Amino acid sequence: MLSVDKIANMKRGPKAELILKERLELATGLFAEIVIWRVPEPVRGSSHDFKYRLALIENNIGVVRYDNEAGKGDHKHIGVDEAIYQFSGLDTLQADFWHDIERRLKR
Repeated sequence: MLSVDKIANMKRGPKAELILKERLELATGLFAEIVIWRVPEPVRGSSHDFKYRLALIENNIGVVRYDNEAGKGDHKHIGVDEAIYQFSGLDTLQADFWHDIERRLKR
C-alpha cells in the first residue's frame, strides 16, 4: 500500500535539480549570487529546461539581475530598467551577467 507521502510525491512529478548555488562577496556591501536549477519542464515563458536567478546586490539592493520567473520568461534588470534576455545557454548566461557587472562597477 502507498503512503500519503509517496502519493503526494508521485503527483508532483520529477523535482528540480540544483546545478549551481554560490554567493561571492565582491566588496563590503556588494555580492553576486547565482542559483541555477534544471527543471523537468520549461518555466512558463521560457523554452529551455533551466530555472535561474543571478543577481548583483549592492547595499541590499538588486542592481543587476537575470531571471526567468514564470510568465515573464527570460529577462534581465539593470538598475530600474528591464529587458527581454535571449537565453542561449548557461555559459553565455553567466558571461553576460559578469559582463553587465563589470560595466556596472566601472561606472
